[in-house]
Amino acid sequence: MRWGPSGELSTVLWIGGAQWAGKSTVAWLLSRRFGLTAYHYDYHDARGHYDRALAHAGRYPYRHAWQTLHAHDPDSTWVRPSPAEMAENTKRGHAERFGMVLDDLRALSSGRPLVAEGWGLRPELVAPLLTDPRQAVFLVPTEAFRRRRLRELPRAAQVSAAVSDPERAQANRLERDRLLAEDVVEKAREQGLRVIEVDGRLSVGGLTTVVADHFSPWLG
Repeated sequence: MRWGPSGELSTVLWIGGAQWAGKSTVAWLLSRRFGLTAYHYDYHDARGHYDRALAHAGRYPYRHAWQTLHAHDPDSTWVRPSPAEMAENTKRGHAERFGMVLDDLRALSSGRPLVAEGWGLRPELVAPLLTDPRQAVFLVPTEAFRRRRLRELPRAAQVSAAVSDPERAQANRLERDRLLAEDVVEKAREQGLRVIEVDGRLSVGGLTTVVADHFSPWLG
């Protein structure tokens, strides 16, 4: 592991983007092909990040408040807000949690680069940490491919929380995800970072090869 002059990790390879684009699988395959350490955002979110936010309301006020409210009133997350409000709330949560991600990455030690993946690794958060724009890539599904994944993945077909209106909650979720995907593309291009559109024509192995080519300066 090598540290940059700012104190941040300088050899992390970042895979961000939208949901259902294959980020986790690509990162896992890269770790196997090239002997990298993979960091999976959602795994930590459902475990250590959740506990940290509950324990440290002062440091993570938004996340703490959201977790507390969501536990008692899931409609406040999925049913009552508009999709645009949901998207803004999600981005706010990602920004606050990014500090947890950096803490996690600083605790890892490896003689090889680290590959970090997750939808919360947003372009505007990652960009200031890069020593080279090729250290980041953002995977975004086409609308057709996103719909296909919704049919194929049971966990994507409905909101798991006990809401009063499951159909509206799922419709809100889908529109939120579409808005967030558009925003990732816009923000990545503003930062001069690469976006890869995932349409399903490539196998996941083929997509991994494309990402590996993008990261090739660090994979030798």
